[in-house]
Amino acid sequence: MAQQSQGIQKLLAAEKQAAEIVDAARKRKTRRLKQAKEEAAQDIESYRQEREKNFRDQHAKNQGSGDSFAAEVDIQTKQQLDDINLQVAGNRDAVIQRLLELITDVKPTVHQNLRT
Repeated sequence: MAQQSQGIQKLLAAEKQAAEIVDAARKRKTRRLKQAKEEAAQDIESYRQEREKNFRDQHAKNQGSGDSFAAEVDIQTKQQLDDINLQVAGNRDAVIQRLLELITDVKPTVHQNLRT
């Protein structure tokens, strides 16, 4: 019986040692998972900051070109208005003369519905 008691004691000690090993392995695994999550969060944050910086740079670049585009459109519009004003000034007398001719030269005719 003493041998059986020693065998049981050995089994209990081995079981306790195995439980300690499994517990230590679980703790290491938990610690590695936590560390991996922290590293992933840092990577995600650095990537987000990089993309945000790229977006801001691109936005500033596009905003600057938008200002130059608006200035170019303003210049073209002013030039077109100046051209139109020159044409109006050049044709004003001719148009007024033509309107006066049409107004003063009335040709009375009978309307087609009145003819029977």
